Amino acid sequence: MSVNKVILIGNVGQDPKVTYYDGGNCVAQLSLATTEKGYTLQNGTQVPDRTDWHNLVFRNRLGEIVDKYVHKGDKLYVEGKIRTRSYDDQKGIQRYITEIFVDNMEMLTPRGTSAPGAAAPQQGMAQGAAPAQPIAQSQVTPAQDNTTDDLPF
Repeated sequence: MSVNKVILIGNVGQDPKVTYYDGGNCVAQLSLATTEKGYTLQNGTQVPDRTDWHNLVFRNRLGEIVDKYVHKGDKLYVEGKIRTRSYDDQKGIQRYITEIFVDNMEMLTPRGTSAPGAAAPQQGMAQGAAPAQPIAQSQVTPAQDNTTDDLPF
């Protein structure tokens, strides 16, 4: 048995890049920053914050939702699968990229609040409203039975 599951909570680093294809398919891509807070060791050594950047890919309905509602600076919770692929750059050098193919997303930025660099809130939305509920999940839904009777260990 193997599992490929990634869970991230972080801040959107750029407005999504969205591509619509013939047949109605949609792909949205953005970068997400996750930061581990720095700390001080007992001997006084300071360990700085560490920020990692993740390339996220949203397909079809999730891509459309990202296009409409997600902006730079927003906080997101995402679940997905990690994949690495290779490509040849313009000079013919083979490059690798690691991406998270998102299956489930929850927007954590409260509605009506603008993150730095984000678009202004839509008219009619109350400032300081409660955090958004989960808004999208892919077509793949986990089994409803969460018992452990079927586990091999």
